[in-house]
Amino acid sequence: MQAPGGPEEDSAGSFKWGGWSVPHWDDFLGSVMGEQMGKPFDLLLGRKTYDIFAAHWPKMGNEDPAASKLNNAWKYVVSTTLKNPGWANTTVLRNNVVQEIKKLKEQSGPELQVHGSANLIQTLLKNDLVDEFQLKIYPVVLGKGKRLFGEGTVPAGFKLVESRTSPKGVIVATYARAGEVKTGSFAM
Repeated sequence: MQAPGGPEEDSAGSFKWGGWSVPHWDDFLGSVMGEQMGKPFDLLLGRKTYDIFAAHWPKMGNEDPAASKLNNAWKYVVSTTLKNPGWANTTVLRNNVVQEIKKLKEQSGPELQVHGSANLIQTLLKNDLVDEFQLKIYPVVLGKGKRLFGEGTVPAGFKLVESRTSPKGVIVATYARAGEVKTGSFAM
């Protein structure tokens, strides 16, 4: 999941495949993103993703539908170093981040979406704070880079809610939390 959008996005660990998702982008994926952002939402972002988004989306202007949605959404960024966020509607979560996220999830606000944010997702997975995945599975194997399901992920069961495939072979799948992991055996 590292650096899908460009070579300079995140080269940590000598990652050299930045921009790997771009050749697979098409109108189908644009429509999927439009649907995902078509309902009210707030954003929960890690610092790196926040910085990338904050450097790009405000410059796009609110005439662009995606920019309008992102610029006007309430943004929560997890960071111990960000002092003065420049992007409108931003709150920095610094202390007791897991507790702060639990409080956000308990509120009766719009859907809380996480885009990118590989390190933050690891915190969410370790603390069983993911209710749903809206995954895009690309026909690419890179062999290295940041992982979605890293070490420390709490085992959890999910059920497939919807799946579609783009003309370029990207599988778009939505999985909702479905309790604990169920096991069985094929042994006689």
